[in-house]
Amino acid sequence: FPSHDTPAMENVALWHERDISHSAVERIMLPDAFIALDFALHRLAGIIDQLLIYPDRMKRNFDSMGGLVYSQRIMLALTQNGISREDAYRMVQGAAMKIWESGGTQTLTDALQADQSVMAVLSDKELASLCQPDDYLKHAEMIINRALAE
Repeated sequence: FPSHDTPAMENVALWHERDISHSAVERIMLPDAFIALDFALHRLAGIIDQLLIYPDRMKRNFDSMGGLVYSQRIMLALTQNGISREDAYRMVQGAAMKIWESGGTQTLTDALQADQSVMAVLSDKELASLCQPDDYLKHAEMIINRALAE
């Protein structure tokens, strides 16, 4: 809590020593923080318990972006192949703007393949491998299982 910042910092005045003067702040601040945390966790549990997930809609939303989610990976691949960060950013940003302007009818892969400066550095195969969701999803099952474990 921001309201606890100042008292907590003032409580550190003698952090290498301990005396009774610190306990007044802690007696108020710590229970208050735990009560607020308890409230927040109960609210979150209710949200998660009633959460509705629509996988088909999620996929449509993802696909409607034309592959923009892969722009970071492509920019990093360009820099790792000798292109300056500024030039790589300019190349990917230009392609991304074409996707926005097309209203999602074009894909990032299409826009980048039309850019000769990108294709001079990345092959079609490399570009296609960068535009796959596999790396983003490789730990999803483990995360979900861990989250749902009782």
